[in-house]
Amino acid sequence: MLENLIDLIKQHAGNAIINNPAIPNSQNDAAVAATGNSIISSLQSMITSGGGQEVLNLLQGKGGDVATNPATQNITTNVIQSLMSKFGLDQNAANGIATSVIPNVIQSLVHKTNDPNDSSFDLQGIIGHLTGGQGLQGIISNLEESGGAGIMDKIKGMFGNH
Repeated sequence: MLENLIDLIKQHAGNAIINNPAIPNSQNDAAVAATGNSIISSLQSMITSGGGQEVLNLLQGKGGDVATNPATQNITTNVIQSLMSKFGLDQNAANGIATSVIPNVIQSLVHKTNDPNDSSFDLQGIIGHLTGGQGLQGIISNLEESGGAGIMDKIKGMFGNH
């Protein structure tokens, strides 16, 4: 999954990372990889903290506008922090990169995940990767830990439109 995500980021990195004077050309691949790792760790963190439904809604395209989706905003914030700490970028430079790249990458990820003719990403594979192989069971466990009430309703809601 990370390899496919890195490819998506490279497609959208253009001026934000590749042609950005704040990131030396020798660091372009590292910046793309750091962005990918930050996206994955953000999604994993959301799942482990009880936000499995939020992640599923995002990946299924149910979260409304991707750019304003709370999950995307969370990912963007984490990417900004990662770029600042790993590459010494100031807040404005890191924010410019993240706000330019992340919504486009997430939109492409959502599109590819939901396109039956594109096998580069699939929902089960992504969830399996994010939960360390636990898949839906990992999300169910996190839902149970985050309140327990109406678990079956929550599970049915996750896949009701598929």
